[in-house]
Amino acid sequence: MRTALTFLIVPVLAVLLTAQARADQLVMVEQDGCHWCAQWDKEISHIYPKTDEGARAPLRRVNLRGLPDDITFTSRPVFTPTFVLIRDGQELGRIEGYAGDEFFWFLLGRLLDAHPAQQSVTQ
Repeated sequence: MRTALTFLIVPVLAVLLTAQARADQLVMVEQDGCHWCAQWDKEISHIYPKTDEGARAPLRRVNLRGLPDDITFTSRPVFTPTFVLIRDGQELGRIEGYAGDEFFWFLLGRLLDAHPAQQSVTQ
């Protein structure tokens, strides 16, 4: 009985972990005192998680001065905010700066369209 249960649980866990690893993230690189980061917060931050884009690539915020080790950037971000689309810890593309909500949504749409979501192995 125990062996049969192990044969069922291990594959299910492997599928769940693989699907999780493939999920895209939108990483917002920011820093204290950034006027444009504050403007993005005011105009977008409360809406983003409720959008299709937010569901596709949930937001993760990181500080420019303390970039995480689990992300491989194609080059070190310099400007804030910089929005980086990440898959499996690798940068797919980025948006540097924030020039207003309409421009942000347009650029984000183009970035997401250029990197279609991977289908989950459970689908």
